Amino acid sequence: MQYPLYVQRNGDTVFRASFPDFPGADVAGNSIKELERNAQEAVELMYHNSEQLIPAPTFDTSKLRALEMDGDEGIWLFVNINMSRVTSQAVGFQLSLRESLLEQVSAAARERHLTRSAFFTLAAVHELDTQKRR
Repeated sequence: MQYPLYVQRNGDTVFRASFPDFPGADVAGNSIKELERNAQEAVELMYHNSEQLIPAPTFDTSKLRALEMDGDEGIWLFVNINMSRVTSQAVGFQLSLRESLLEQVSAAARERHLTRSAFFTLAAVHELDTQKRR
C-alpha cells in the first residue's frame, strides 16, 4: 500500500521523514531508497504482532498539507509499505457516537498525532487502569 511520508533534508546528505498515518514511526536515511527501506522496517517494528489497528493510508493531499508537519522545507513522498509482512493482533469493531463527540475525539487525536483508534485504545486502557486502582 502507498503511504504518505513527509521528507526533509537534515544536513547535506541525511533525510529524515515522518508518517502521518503511523505516528511515532520516524525514519532516516542517506538516500531516498534507503529512506524507503527504513520506512518499511519502521512500520514492521511498530505494528508487527501489536494490538494496534493498522491505519488506512491518507490519500487526500489537502488533508496532508493541513497537517502540522507540512512546512516549507519538505516534500510529500508516497512509499510502498508491504503490509503482508505486518500482522496486527488488533480486531476491528463498530462504535456509534454522537457526531459532536466524534468531532471532539477527532480533534483531540489530531492534536496528539494519534489515530482515532489509538485515542480510543488509550482511553480504554486509562479507564481500565482507573477501575483497577479502586
